Amino acid sequence: MIYDTLINRIGQLLLPAEGPLKGEDMKQLVVLEDAAIAIKDGKVAWIGQNEKAAQMEARQVIDAMGRVVSPGLVDPHTHLVFGGSREGELAMKQAGVPYLEILKQGGGILSTVKATRATSEEGLLEKAKFFLNRMASHGVTTLEAKSGYGLDRETELKQLRVVSRLKEEGALDIVSTFLGPHAIPPEYKDRPDEFLSEMIGMLDDVVRDDLASCGDIFCETGVFTVEQSRRFMKACLELGLGVKIHADEIDSLGGTELAVEMGAISADHLVAASEEGIQALADSSTIAVLLPGTTFYLGKDEYAKARAMIDSGAAVSLATDFNPGSCVTENLQMIMSLAGLKLKMTPEEIWNAVTVNAAWAIGKGEDAGRLEVGKDADLVLWDVPNYSYIPYHYGVNHANLVMKRGEKIWERGDAHVFSVPQS
Repeated sequence: MIYDTLINRIGQLLLPAEGPLKGEDMKQLVVLEDAAIAIKDGKVAWIGQNEKAAQMEARQVIDAMGRVVSPGLVDPHTHLVFGGSREGELAMKQAGVPYLEILKQGGGILSTVKATRATSEEGLLEKAKFFLNRMASHGVTTLEAKSGYGLDRETELKQLRVVSRLKEEGALDIVSTFLGPHAIPPEYKDRPDEFLSEMIGMLDDVVRDDLASCGDIFCETGVFTVEQSRRFMKACLELGLGVKIHADEIDSLGGTELAVEMGAISADHLVAASEEGIQALADSSTIAVLLPGTTFYLGKDEYAKARAMIDSGAAVSLATDFNPGSCVTENLQMIMSLAGLKLKMTPEEIWNAVTVNAAWAIGKGEDAGRLEVGKDADLVLWDVPNYSYIPYHYGVNHANLVMKRGEKIWERGDAHVFSVPQS
């Protein structure tokens, strides 16, 4: 057989096990050293030792020069589509201006809502493409994208249509999530149940036009209660949508427990998750999506209890939470470093959290997050000597080459100017 692409002389080929991985299993990461991988028709066709690759024929041979190859990264929580930006709030935050005061001055999430409502669908599409390119350059090949910056029927559907168009273009695999109940707009300030009814009323449109596979809601003090969140999640499930939830980010309301009760695919944030909630996660199939970049960007000291979750037996994944207000980064590698520094996760746990578990957290566990014969050849060649190096060396882009279904979608222009750092 003549393969399309052969990548040889791989120092470490990362092969996460079939998931989702929970508890102790997250500490296990299969690493094939002195390896090679062959690609045919966009799929992984062969994986093995490098010495066997010498007898193989391929139209293209890529010399990994002892570097690391991993599955394409999966980002399971992003707010990809939005209008405007909020850099003007940074100085206010530094000066200690409370968030509610920023809201009163026209900032905060309502600023993004106003800008998103005012931006055309084409404008949102072009902006989102720019962010997608940057995500891909950092090794992401699959991601989730939420709506939630419209807070009205017209704009929420506009955001979802943008995601649908991005999916059709196919550069990256994108899972769409409807997050209509992301906040309470000013016009419904004293009528949250009425606003929630409007968002529930949109679900028929979302399902009819296949604009999302999941529904999500922000269960938090000042936003939606546990009972309101349960009502929304039930409505989603009745129409065949999966459910996710922003839970226990600030206060321990019981959102984590609700996620388990409702069979949510994932529960996200979880900084204030209770011991009971953590144990419930461990006893369930719901995956914790942790967002340490948000805690870091907001300057808070308390991070999600990843160590307790994993040690209790839960499945944990990591995401950027890319958004214009509380975590302005497309760099999932930076999140990997924060997971090591702030969440006390091991390198093996981190890699499993951004590949196989992240894929399961968005319903893509059968398709993404692993390298296996027959699966899509989504992979990254890294300019690092070993897999522990990326969490260790933070704040830069270590990707050399990113492939989606066997095709190069990003490559570093000066890849070979300097040699790879030695461990």
